[in-house]
Amino acid sequence: MLPPVLIISISVVAIEVVAGFIGNAFITAVNIINWIKSKKISSADMILIFLSTSRFILQVTILMHIHSLYFVDVFKLASVYKAFGAVWMFVNHASLWFSTWLYVLYCVKIINVTQWLLLQIKLRISGMVPWLLLGSLVISSVTSLPLLWTTPSTYLCSSTGNCGENSTAHITDWNSSHLYLLVLYFVGCFFPLVLSVVTSALLITSLWKHTKKMQCYIDTFRDPLIHVHLTAIKSIISFLILYLSSFVAQMLLILSTSESKDDVKVAVSLVVAGAYPSIHSIILIIVNSKLKLAFRILCQHFKYFYVLFHHIFS
Repeated sequence: MLPPVLIISISVVAIEVVAGFIGNAFITAVNIINWIKSKKISSADMILIFLSTSRFILQVTILMHIHSLYFVDVFKLASVYKAFGAVWMFVNHASLWFSTWLYVLYCVKIINVTQWLLLQIKLRISGMVPWLLLGSLVISSVTSLPLLWTTPSTYLCSSTGNCGENSTAHITDWNSSHLYLLVLYFVGCFFPLVLSVVTSALLITSLWKHTKKMQCYIDTFRDPLIHVHLTAIKSIISFLILYLSSFVAQMLLILSTSESKDDVKVAVSLVVAGAYPSIHSIILIIVNSKLKLAFRILCQHFKYFYVLFHHIFS
């Protein structure tokens, strides 16, 4: 019988995952449909497709992680464990890179630059995006595939009990194996995390200065341009909070085992880790005018069909 705190946390994570599935599927569908209709795609939309797809897969791995911790059976096989661990690490690192490139793109387009190198980057960033996405996939593979050659004593096997007799590897020391996984996770997340924090800080500073400059020429604080800039700042700040909290929560989850597990810590970490891909996707829909318009149209269609069916069957 699971402790009540874990039952509550799993229920919350399930709600987060459902919301994330819907949000990420919506972002992917809208951008792909627009791509097909217009036969061209912007750099931001391309990143959003990669980002939402990777997060969709990431949330599947979150559900599988919950299963492996408390309802486990299949993950007792070392080969299954290693494949799952590599997939989880890959999509987690890839989604962090895609989020980072999205804000780098916003930063380059918004900030006024005078240096020659930065100006060249600003002019060529659109052509660089496909290569940045490809490079992110390669780097994510480099930081995740080593799990396929490790002994399966960490993370899932340690949290679910010993791997089964058909395991393809021997169980090793808990500390060394967990340390190896922790290092892989940290190395894969460190660079996009630093780049994202620096880029977001620059973008927030630029937007805030621009907002102050506009206020000098505008009498009312409700000017639409100021509102747009403030919305962008709020979006970036919320992204940083979710990004950093998820980073800490997932590192805590890596250290959790059935032998030395704090149920409250694991429960909170699960909720926080599951919140980032879901809540940030919702924020992207809110702050993106095209996605917001598509969502409103979708809601109107649902409302129309609801009224129609209610009229028919009433």
